[in-house]
Amino acid sequence: MNMGMGLYQEQTLRLVMTPELRQAITILQYSTIDLISYLQEQATENPVIELQEAAGEVASAKVEKPTHELDWKEIVGNRATGEYSVAKNDSTYNPLDYISQGATTLYEHMENQLGYVKGFSPLQRKIALFLIGNLDEKGYLEVSAEEAAASLGVELEELEDVLSVLQHFDPVGVAARNLEECLLLQLEHLALDDEKIVQVVKFHLQDLADNRYQRIADKVGCTVLDVQAMADLVRTLNPRPGAAFSTNETRYVIPDVSVEKVGNEFVVLVNDIATPRLKINNFYEKMLKQPKSEEEAKQFIHDKLNAAMWLAKSLEQRRLTLLRVTQAIVDMQLEFFERGVHYLKPMTQKEIAERVGLHESTISRATSNKYVQTPRGIFELKYFFTSALSTASGEATSSESVKRRIKALIDQEDRKVPLSDQKLSEMLLTEGIEISRRTVAKYREEMLIPSSAKRKRF
Repeated sequence: MNMGMGLYQEQTLRLVMTPELRQAITILQYSTIDLISYLQEQATENPVIELQEAAGEVASAKVEKPTHELDWKEIVGNRATGEYSVAKNDSTYNPLDYISQGATTLYEHMENQLGYVKGFSPLQRKIALFLIGNLDEKGYLEVSAEEAAASLGVELEELEDVLSVLQHFDPVGVAARNLEECLLLQLEHLALDDEKIVQVVKFHLQDLADNRYQRIADKVGCTVLDVQAMADLVRTLNPRPGAAFSTNETRYVIPDVSVEKVGNEFVVLVNDIATPRLKINNFYEKMLKQPKSEEEAKQFIHDKLNAAMWLAKSLEQRRLTLLRVTQAIVDMQLEFFERGVHYLKPMTQKEIAERVGLHESTISRATSNKYVQTPRGIFELKYFFTSALSTASGEATSSESVKRRIKALIDQEDRKVPLSDQKLSEMLLTEGIEISRRTVAKYREEMLIPSSAKRKRF
């Protein structure tokens, strides 16, 4: 037996991830907003590509598997206009253009109010601006009064006087040093700060959150009903008064696909309203045809045209894949679209992959961060992939429909005697749904519904 080392030639087959294939995979998993950013980036890097604002019409409909190789000139569009387009519309209406943007920050809002305060000395205004500058996004003071006084080199009493004035600015509860002080400022503003509720907020806030009303009643010296009324009042207060001035950018959901009912049939449409259209610059194409152009310039333009071709093909492939996958989801979840969420069936990505003839990883990419607009609202495509729970008849039901049933039972319960997780499990069993108490508790927590002890009313 020869165990020596040597050089041998061997012929094998293996998948090579070309740049074009990576681009197609990347584009497939982009949402509409991410795709717009990606196209803008490509247009910046490739001078051959120009982007034209999309017209206000939704593109295409029927899902047909392509049977021939796509011609890149057909994909990129008519050379006379240079458009990559499925539908044409001269409208330039974009609903997002009419959404107002709140540009005022909490600091500016507080500084404007400071301008109306009379009698403040220059030092007091300096202290006030320092304190306003140290408010966090929730509206709380990030530094202690002692630290602020030491930083400014002023007396603690003088700083406390200025802070007291700021705490009466709008929004109510701003410049508080902790949650208790924030709630007390709001109670004072409402003239509801009697001795007992002040005591509850100062010393028993955790018990109030945990619904331990009897313990609070014994310590404060009032009835359980009084404590319950205090809890209801406290829950109406705003624990984050500065959040209304948050500068975080709002991301709006743009549905990638729409499902509309036409007659007795559900039609799938790809939403191309927000996506800019790919346009080929005619100047570079003419330069490529000119015999006097340098070979190096021709090669550069040729490479960029090829890149534009692959980008256009990737966009078309993304559109067709979204159509096919969404149509398969609609076909399998027809009862959901007809009758509602309680009829959502358990479904896996593997089942959709087998139905459309694609790999399971492709289905995962095609449904990630994608939204579909339906007659029943906007849903993430991943929403339709749910696990299965068995019923008494041996059939399967989706976990999402079970969650909705649990929520419906809790909404209808007697709050004086709320349903425990065990009781919910038994009630679902009578309806033919076999589910354990622990699973009920897990689903309840996922829906942010508190336990029966915290839902109890007196």
